[in-house]
Amino acid sequence: MFKRILVPIDGSSTSNRGLQQAIQMAREQKAALLLLHVVDESVLIQSAAVSGALFDDLVRSLTESGKNILAKAAALASQKGVQAKTVLIDNSYMPVADAIVKQARKLRADLIVIGTHGRRGGARLIMG
Repeated sequence: MFKRILVPIDGSSTSNRGLQQAIQMAREQKAALLLLHVVDESVLIQSAAVSGALFDDLVRSLTESGKNILAKAAALASQKGVQAKTVLIDNSYMPVADAIVKQARKLRADLIVIGTHGRRGGARLIMG
């Protein structure tokens, strides 16, 4: 039985499938649903063409987008009878996967639900 389910989301159809599954699990198990969005600044930092005011504007845009993604996900969970806590973090110094694990530990999540592409067999071997 899970008590805290962490769902990293980025607004993609893949993460939305993971979100749907996590909402169902949280409802069935009466678990807390923790929605996480990581603002990945590392992509901007690695680009030499992005600096100064442009960098700040892009980070603000990514942050606002993350807030919207979390709000929509929380509203969907609420429609399905599940209350969700949202967490937005900036990440400029570690891989996103490490940031997710760090938050899972901090929030004491029992389970991390992440959407996958759904490919199987040969397609999975070829496409990854």
